[in-house]
Amino acid sequence: MSDDIGERLKRVRQRHGMSQRALAKRAGVTNGLISLIEQNRVSPSIASLKKVLDGVPISLAEFFTADIADQHKVFYQGSELPDLGKEGISYRLVGYDRHQRQMSILRETYLPGSDTGADMLTHDGEEGGVVLRGTLEVTVGSEVKLLGPGDSYYFESRIPHRFRNVSDEPCELVTANSPPTF
Repeated sequence: MSDDIGERLKRVRQRHGMSQRALAKRAGVTNGLISLIEQNRVSPSIASLKKVLDGVPISLAEFFTADIADQHKVFYQGSELPDLGKEGISYRLVGYDRHQRQMSILRETYLPGSDTGADMLTHDGEEGGVVLRGTLEVTVGSEVKLLGPGDSYYFESRIPHRFRNVSDEPCELVTANSPPTF
């Protein structure tokens, strides 16, 4: 990416004709947070950035790839997929250049000890995934299950959920969600 998150957020906000205060109100955050992100004084988590972008609205994928033309590609090399993750979790987005996608397909890698966070995730839609390698602890509501290669999950995303790699080996999986959260 040729520019930083703060500059990109400022350009997206201005392109949609919003002040920092208006975006903050729509996103349910303080305008101080918007200002700090735009000044690169804080580095937002994926969940926080998604919450801010929901106020535009724009998906994470569109945010990170806004300058890439929609080429209507069909095939993607693994090396060209942008990594939208951080803190030990890699989210490689298939179809990153397709604007207004109806779903997200991700190749995810969780390094040992990585976790989506202590706060459970919730959002609209449905999601599912298949573990390819390693093990992943998946929590959906009050259910907790350790999944291994070939195991899968599918649930309504508004149910609080969390993903953790509690093993000593990386875990790889392919996931999909609709509507797209990335």
